[in-house]
Amino acid sequence: MGTSSAGNAQYQRLVTDLLGVMAYGELSAFGRLSSDARYAPTLHDRALLGRIAVIEFQHFELASARLEELGVDAEETMLPFQRSVDHFHERTKPGDWYESLMKAYVIDTVSSDFYRSVSEFLDADTRELVERILVSEESTAVLRELLQHALAEDPRLASRLALWGRRLVGEALTQAQRVSMEHALLGPLLSSTGDARETVGKLTADLAERHSRRMTGLGLTA
Repeated sequence: MGTSSAGNAQYQRLVTDLLGVMAYGELSAFGRLSSDARYAPTLHDRALLGRIAVIEFQHFELASARLEELGVDAEETMLPFQRSVDHFHERTKPGDWYESLMKAYVIDTVSSDFYRSVSEFLDADTRELVERILVSEESTAVLRELLQHALAEDPRLASRLALWGRRLVGEALTQAQRVSMEHALLGPLLSSTGDARETVGKLTADLAERHSRRMTGLGLTA
């Protein structure tokens, strides 16, 4: 009985931690994209980024609502992740509109890959919710198209954005590893494999490979 209760408590902590970091990530993205939209070169581009910001806020609301359903305070669940996420964004401040687009694209896609990997070990209802929060094909497509358009208009951007993309993915993967280990987000995965260092290494390599394919699709060298 005690073991079962302990296991259940550990699982609930995994779910609430995952939803907590996702909720704060979405709220943070909403604020960041809303701010970046002001620097768009055209009103059309500003409206596009503003729409993506609204979608991020809707995702935040989905995660917050589920946390409340679980009987936990959404704000309290997000707080342990606030400092780490904010520090990450402080370290990766974009220098202009184009770097803002690249950052939004890289963080959106890499974080989605990571959260899906974690959600594979959760119950069907939670996996479905995570997928609903991560379903951002529209947002991803818009960001990709904006980047493709910018690169087509000014090919000189390619080398700078490729370098920026490499820095971003490196920071993002380091951040994912740190948050995972501090909050045991990879607990089920590590328990099923035994070798924590090797498992985390494989996951990191997989996330990096997916990122590399996306950069290649943009005509950039990851």
